[in-house]
Amino acid sequence: MPVTIKDVAKEAGVSISTVSKVINNSYTISEETAKKVREVMERLHYHPNLTARNFVKGSTGNIIFLTNLERNSAFANPHMFEIICGAQKSLEKKGYSLQILNAPTNEAQIEAVERIIAQRNADGIILHGCADNKELAPFILKASFPHMLIGCPNFDSQLCWVDINNCLSGEIAATHLVEEGYRDIAFIGALETDFISVHRLQGVKKALKSLEIPINPAYIKQCADDVSKAKKAMAELLQNEKHPDSVICENNLITLGALDIIKQNGLKIPDDIAVITFDDYPFSQITEPKLTVVNIDVYEMGVQAGNMIISKIKKPNLQIQSYSTLPELIVRESTKK
Repeated sequence: MPVTIKDVAKEAGVSISTVSKVINNSYTISEETAKKVREVMERLHYHPNLTARNFVKGSTGNIIFLTNLERNSAFANPHMFEIICGAQKSLEKKGYSLQILNAPTNEAQIEAVERIIAQRNADGIILHGCADNKELAPFILKASFPHMLIGCPNFDSQLCWVDINNCLSGEIAATHLVEEGYRDIAFIGALETDFISVHRLQGVKKALKSLEIPINPAYIKQCADDVSKAKKAMAELLQNEKHPDSVICENNLITLGALDIIKQNGLKIPDDIAVITFDDYPFSQITEPKLTVVNIDVYEMGVQAGNMIISKIKKPNLQIQSYSTLPELIVRESTKK
């Protein structure tokens, strides 16, 4: 016969209601009692009927992660999967499942959000890559639907969001180069529509201004997020009468293109030109030399997004707009003189 909640209560020496509260993560149960009940559940191989439990609670037990999934997404946007893993980990602890939903365009995002709210087939939405979709906000805010946006929106909004302080990341990168003795600092970023790149460049300029280090406008290049375009941008930097002594590359793909052109021109890193990038994944540790990076723990940001969406479900009026974990400088051979 299958194990029941009564069997768990009897074995743990508690009431059925106590077991039920432990299953539902009630804060009224002490951690000691909750731990004992969970150990009994695991030993007896008891698995609560989540569908029935959620029906009684008026909950689906489901959170939707709305994003853009295209071919080669794992290569072009590896951070998305780290965020998903972090969010899933925190939601799992609270008894929620995470469902990934593809919405490749702004119109598809709006349609998906409208459908989720109308059908109530999820308790909340985590929105990834939607920070520039201004038209989403009215639907979510009017319905007071629990949500969490990954990335600070580029417009004034009451939406809840969590983000990395990319401006601070740029400051850290520029400050490190100056401390190492570099003065002719270049920046290769993505196009102006990429707000992560824009904010990192803002941070670079802010740091250099405070350190009274002038930045040559010819040393700032913006290109499509593509290795071949990055090669062209790096080649243009080296064509200056005096080429930069260091370059800040906005992401790993841009860095790959820059490294190739630097080596093709017979320059040594960091003797002739230093290189620093952002994010310690996926290429920074396998290049030659290994790259100095300003790292962002996007997994932890996913964990925080999961925790925050649960808080929103419990308190729908809660307003959350915050930056998560601080960037970390990891110094390697590419900037050491």
